[in-house]
Amino acid sequence: WIRILINSNMTTINSLSRQPTKLDYASPTQFKFSIQKLPKVEYFCTSVNVPGIELSSGGIQGTMLKDIPLPGNKLTYEPLQMRFLVDENLENFQEIHGWLVGLGYPRDHTEFQNLLASGTDRFPGRGTAVKTEPGKDRNATADTGGTYSDATLTVLSSKNNAQVEIRFRDVYPTGLTGLQYDQQAGDVDYLTATVSFQYLVYDFASVGSSTTTVTTS
Repeated sequence: WIRILINSNMTTINSLSRQPTKLDYASPTQFKFSIQKLPKVEYFCTSVNVPGIELSSGGIQGTMLKDIPLPGNKLTYEPLQMRFLVDENLENFQEIHGWLVGLGYPRDHTEFQNLLASGTDRFPGRGTAVKTEPGKDRNATADTGGTYSDATLTVLSSKNNAQVEIRFRDVYPTGLTGLQYDQQAGDVDYLTATVSFQYLVYDFASVGSSTTTVTTS
């Protein structure tokens, strides 16, 4: 039994009660990634990251002695990036390309309307309600379900059992790398592409749970 004394308040911590319960290391190959709007892409996924997170600075509190740094209250998330093998007919590449075209609608506004229409199966009934309040638009706000998607990164154990889920909310693509064909290539190195996503937040959850968890020590 070990006691650790911290600062002048003489805080006592029982280190034996703070030992980890899982001693296995995380393997970079044990994962499964799913994204609702891109079924053909998720099947060929080869790598995906857990984005970094950074807290903004809350400024400095000046004192007669050392200035005291204060924590901020806004989080910045790094982009979610996924690499995937491109199938022979470029179907998974076209899934992401079509999503980006719908968001950017380079030729016509109907491209964005088609993107919104593709989300009606996720949010049935939205955009059809009628408002009766005077001075307001008669129809409800248009559904934006097609703009975003949800994604889940499932961490697996060494025996391929699901251990924990990392859930990304309101995901949308921001970039897709190109494809390079080359008849002079010596070996067959199958084409891959990388797609970058932005999202609202990501949370950790127990497998199959309807709620997320926040763990602090």
